[in-house]
Amino acid sequence: MTTTPVRRLILSLAAPTITTMLVTAFYNMVDTMFVSRLGTSASAAVGVVFSLMAIIQAIGLLFGQGSGNVVARLLGAKERQRADEVFSTAFFTSMGLGLLLTIFGLLFLNPFMRLLGSTETILPYAADYAGTILVGAPYMAASFTMNNNLRSEGKAVLGMVGIVSGAVVNVVLDPIFIFVLDLGIRGAALATIISQMVSFLILLSQFLSHRSNLHLSVRHVRFERGLFGDMMQVGLPSFLRQVLGSIAGICMNLFAGPFGDAVIAAMTIVTRVTMFLNAALVGFGQGFQPVAGFSWGARKIDRLRDAFRFCLKTGVVAFLAIGAVCFAAARWVMLAFISDPTVIEVGTLALRLQCVLMPIQAVNILSGMLFQATGKGGRSSIIALARQGIFFIPLIAVLSHLLGVLGIQLSQPIADICTFLLTGSMTLRYWRELQAMPSVS
Repeated sequence: MTTTPVRRLILSLAAPTITTMLVTAFYNMVDTMFVSRLGTSASAAVGVVFSLMAIIQAIGLLFGQGSGNVVARLLGAKERQRADEVFSTAFFTSMGLGLLLTIFGLLFLNPFMRLLGSTETILPYAADYAGTILVGAPYMAASFTMNNNLRSEGKAVLGMVGIVSGAVVNVVLDPIFIFVLDLGIRGAALATIISQMVSFLILLSQFLSHRSNLHLSVRHVRFERGLFGDMMQVGLPSFLRQVLGSIAGICMNLFAGPFGDAVIAAMTIVTRVTMFLNAALVGFGQGFQPVAGFSWGARKIDRLRDAFRFCLKTGVVAFLAIGAVCFAAARWVMLAFISDPTVIEVGTLALRLQCVLMPIQAVNILSGMLFQATGKGGRSSIIALARQGIFFIPLIAVLSHLLGVLGIQLSQPIADICTFLLTGSMTLRYWRELQAMPSVS
């Protein structure tokens, strides 16, 4: 981790994480495609339940990225016993919080769905979908924790095997459960939790069979303030990003609701597509983070700077090309999901507006990952809060009132521009700090 040439190391770590992220985003997108065949309201229900999925993922990432980055630094400093304690504590805590979400979510299912932005026409679909998804919350959250820790020790391929296997199972089961067995939207949710269980068992086997350097055991659990503090400092930005993503999704549903289910459905599809496009960048950044964490822990600041410079240039150029292709194909992308002309019209413009700004998304995401990997949780949290909290929520509240549907379509792109301006200034300051730091050769 500290001797292999930076570019080759990042690409070798990023390849499996990019594959993992793309496959995960792809099967989420395919899931939406199949559900959209059930009608506009069913498609919109996926957008409502997406906020629930974001909460589950937030729990997993809070303890997964939090422990993973701490573990990377501990392994870099050769403190293996403490690394086992951090990982084991994160695993069992994320699973316990997932179980609490299952219990309370099922007890208050219909009010919960209304809180997430469901209209009365969407509610039956949303309740069927979410009621099944909630059953899998404990092991879904724990899977995110395990995958991030495998990546943190440079074994991203092992994590990829678990995630990709589950994704393949989901894609196969979706049409069988939805159409062949005639289970409708509940069938899509059932396919999801079964596939997630497959991923969980495969990921767990990597630790139980000692293919990982980390040892998972209840005996290693330490409910210590310092341990949780270290994880929270690093994992909080990811948690905030996901929770705010959930809140942003709720706001999107609530403010789009008065304009009809078609607008909610359109923005749901756009969200799934942009998630797929961003998946490659996030996977690339996740290949960068272990390198950054090890380099920071070993005080190899020159190596850290080289890694970030390489990732930033690559991300901006790649996303310029990807954004251009998607902009040109936006209408055909929408047609692949649904035939409703209103959904297609609203979604095409919204997708094109977001594609134009994809290069600056590379700066926003990779800068946040730099702060996160080097233990600057406060700065990373500010970036996480900015895009879907500080900027997006006020924008959609105001613009939907002033401009109607156009305001809903414009809110995220404008929030991205504002976040870029904030992120750019913070990153330039930190870059100067890094240049002034001594580096161990």
